[in-house]
Amino acid sequence: MAAATHSLDFEGGLLERGFWLYVWEITDPTEQVVYYVGRTGDSSSENAQSPFNRMGQHLGFAKASNTLRKKLDGCNLKPEDCSFRLIAHGPVMDEIPEADKGTSRGRTEHQRRRDIVAGLEKKLADSMTEAHYCVMNQVDSHKPLDEKLWLQVKEAFAIDFPKLGPLA
Repeated sequence: MAAATHSLDFEGGLLERGFWLYVWEITDPTEQVVYYVGRTGDSSSENAQSPFNRMGQHLGFAKASNTLRKKLDGCNLKPEDCSFRLIAHGPVMDEIPEADKGTSRGRTEHQRRRDIVAGLEKKLADSMTEAHYCVMNQVDSHKPLDEKLWLQVKEAFAIDFPKLGPLA
């Protein structure tokens, strides 16, 4: 492969840790567009990374965290041949304070926040699919939906995804 020059522009707010929702817009070499819906907020720890951090993990080679790369591989798409746009909204909720990490109270609060954002992630993925966006992943959360927070999330993502429709 020949050397090439690439650029990446991003807003510094994407570096903020916390519970975020995001949508990857992936354009393959034939100009087909697919979407991947995700969130930050670990299930295996009490951390809630930034979307910027999660971006590198998604497309990296660590098997435990490169979900998007695996999805693309499953569609016979090489990430290096695609173009990407990341639309992120958040933090919807703050990460728990460092002082609370490793405590019973901290674990409980992290799980509460993570579960709220998981419910929002599922609703966002389902809503985009229902609006005929080609979402490549299925979010299998059974966490309850915070309806009030969902209206804020929907309004934010409807700017980039107008088929999500007007607020009800």
